[in-house]
Amino acid sequence: MIPDVLALIGGLALLVGAAHYLVRGAAALALRLGLSPLVVGLTVVAFGTSAPELVVSVQAALDGAGGIAVGNVVGSNIANIGLILGAAALVRPFLTDASVLRRDLPVLVAATGLGVGVLYDRALGRAEGAALIVALGAYLAWSVYEARRQQATAELPVAPTGSAWRDALLIGLGLVGLVVGADIFLNGAVGLAEAAGIPNAVIGLSVVALGTSLPELATSIVAAVRGESEIAVGNVVGSNLFNVLGILGVAALVRPIVAPGLQTIDLAVMAAFVLVLFPMMWSGRRLVRLEAAFLAAGYVGYIGFLALAHT
Repeated sequence: MIPDVLALIGGLALLVGAAHYLVRGAAALALRLGLSPLVVGLTVVAFGTSAPELVVSVQAALDGAGGIAVGNVVGSNIANIGLILGAAALVRPFLTDASVLRRDLPVLVAATGLGVGVLYDRALGRAEGAALIVALGAYLAWSVYEARRQQATAELPVAPTGSAWRDALLIGLGLVGLVVGADIFLNGAVGLAEAAGIPNAVIGLSVVALGTSLPELATSIVAAVRGESEIAVGNVVGSNLFNVLGILGVAALVRPIVAPGLQTIDLAVMAAFVLVLFPMMWSGRRLVRLEAAFLAAGYVGYIGFLALAHT
């Protein structure tokens, strides 16, 4: 019990510190490369903080545990919007970049619909996985091209002083720290959950999914505190896109996935969070604390449902 508590504390401390360096390095690198913090949040930060989901889902696919591979992605996407974006906006309400509304949120809605479609039969083959990866590549190419085109005529802030290598080092250290911190925290959380007699199914759908989402949580909250709202939003939107298109795609290519334990309600909740987020972002182009509280309450309600359904 005590080692698990120490793991929780130590993992959390590492997550917060690593998130600070990641956000600091990413913001500086964005200015240095002529990219907006939003683009960096949608790519480098989002994909880096999704590393735990990738490792867990690919390993689960290799082990033939398709339910964990898929449940990790679905649960993480629910946590990203309900808990992480909700918590970040509770810390500091933020404005939404217009390009997110025009481009990235509609793509997230489409990608989520595609994910629900391919997972509806509880199976994911290599052809479907390849199609998901191609879709992710097309989105990334389009996103970066559009961002560079729009900024070609825009007046960019003055680039930060110092070395680009230092920025890259901060990002690298931050990403490594997030992955290691999430693993330590996750081990402690699973140990405490098992000691408390929580069913394994609930641990997989909630604790594992939340644990692999901790990098996004730490990064988004730190970004909100630092006033880097574009990184916070881009991190969540980009992570959800990468989870559905990239992680499911790679896991299915490694080994076709069969997830008979996946419930329709889980897919419906994942889609519902995205559909609810869309009008929230459009209303005044900002996410306020009341809306953030609604998202967080929805996530708590979902976890409560899982606990009741498996007891």
